[in-house]
Amino acid sequence: MDVKEVYGAVLDLDVNQVLELVNNEISNGTDVLTILNDGLIAALDEVGKRFSEGQFFVPEMLMAAKAVQSAVDEMKPYLMKKDIPSKGTIVIGTVAGDLHDIGKNLVSLMLEGAGYKVIDLGINVDTETFITSIRENKADIVALSALLTTTMPAMEKTVKAIRKDGLNVKIMVGGAPVTAEFARKIGADGYSKDAPGAGATKLGRDT
Repeated sequence: MDVKEVYGAVLDLDVNQVLELVNNEISNGTDVLTILNDGLIAALDEVGKRFSEGQFFVPEMLMAAKAVQSAVDEMKPYLMKKDIPSKGTIVIGTVAGDLHDIGKNLVSLMLEGAGYKVIDLGINVDTETFITSIRENKADIVALSALLTTTMPAMEKTVKAIRKDGLNVKIMVGGAPVTAEFARKIGADGYSKDAPGAGATKLGRDT
């Protein structure tokens, strides 16, 4: 048995099998970082690729992300012994007036699976709540989601308020109506049209 089976189980969207294989690998002495990187994160990358190619859709992505998150939770005691530094802290939320959370939840799962500490503020999050959370958690990145064109002004308002406040944080935006042009216009650092892109944390400005 090797981590390729873990990789395959994630792509098969089999949460129970993923957990069983991960526990077997740990029992057999496989390094937890190998399981994490070559089994789980590599599988999430493939899931993102299949989504982009139209082979996977949102339900499959949610199942794969949940399988990986369950496995990561199982591995946490072993990962803590490794003293692995977090890749960073991300504050995420759906902007004021927007009650949609499926896309945001998927992004949160993928980011956690990729090694980030995620502070999920939920839906209908106002500007001050974002700013307070960025300060309190010393966030490296803030991710704003909007699924309605009517809430895009709230996204713009939040981005501008964060900039005005002088907070040293990268700003990512995304959601169905959001475009790279809109992201540039409002002063965001990164934009992603889907969860795999957000999972890859594309923080450079689109050109």
